[in-house]
Amino acid sequence: MDFKDYYATLGVKEDASPDEIKKAYRKLARKYHPDVSKEEGSEDKFKDVGEAYEALKDPEKRAEYDELRKYGANQKGNFQPPPGWQGGASFGGGGYTEADSAQFSEFFESIFGGGKGGAGGFGGFRQRAHMRGEDVHARVALFLEEAYNGCEKQMQFEVTEVGADGRPFRRTKTLKVKIPAGMKQGQHIRLRGQGSPGIGGSESGDLFVEVDLAPHPVFTVEGRDLIMTLPVTPWEAALGASVTVPTLGSKLKLKVPKGATGGQKLRLKGKGLPGKQPGDQIVILQIALPKTHSEASEALYQKLAEAEADFNPRAHLEPEGA
Repeated sequence: MDFKDYYATLGVKEDASPDEIKKAYRKLARKYHPDVSKEEGSEDKFKDVGEAYEALKDPEKRAEYDELRKYGANQKGNFQPPPGWQGGASFGGGGYTEADSAQFSEFFESIFGGGKGGAGGFGGFRQRAHMRGEDVHARVALFLEEAYNGCEKQMQFEVTEVGADGRPFRRTKTLKVKIPAGMKQGQHIRLRGQGSPGIGGSESGDLFVEVDLAPHPVFTVEGRDLIMTLPVTPWEAALGASVTVPTLGSKLKLKVPKGATGGQKLRLKGKGLPGKQPGDQIVILQIALPKTHSEASEALYQKLAEAEADFNPRAHLEPEGA
């Protein structure tokens, strides 16, 4: 069915006050009243104006319509109720007979329903629509240590509520959120019922908190694995050594194997981010040299060069037969 923009029908803005809506309705109702207007199609326009006013004058009905207007109209102007929406209203409480309600469009009936009521012209039926509140998405920035150990963060985020005048408004909500240990980049925490309130007593939406890890001076993160570069001296790499390595939980001794090379990877099992399957800490060796050497050191390097004269680390780069 076609979607009806009641605000456009009355020529008012989405945030129009109840008085502005009433004023616009009265002006257009007089203009298109069948007893007054000789304009072609004035009777249909008169019905459209009355339907728009009926939908917008009641705060609760207006709130429901605003939600459907936001989520239920596609680009082609067709109406498709959003998932989880349940609509309906009774015509009780003093306004319409069953025959009177037939003057409204299929779109209006699909939102507010129909039924019997007392005599009288426009006005008076109460909405019994129900709609789940909006889910809210927020991000929390964590230091890597906070993600590793778990923490509690006080967060502020905006939810949508409906005021007494039926117009939606944004409110800032503050909440303490417990961050479990082992949260990784981009992972979400779902807090049920902490999103925007529902309409007509329906359940509130959920809050989805996305984790954003701050850069760390030592570690980079890949999934649950922690990656670090460990400088070692040439003699530690050549002879092997036991060196101290930082982890997020403590400091450990790591055995550098004899004959280690730059870029070689050593794995500390289970020392990454915790979880059902904890990550590992990957240590990448980097051969580090002093910026300056003493005469004694240079002499030792000269002796080493002579002793290892047959070793050419660039042999694979030379063309065959050269």
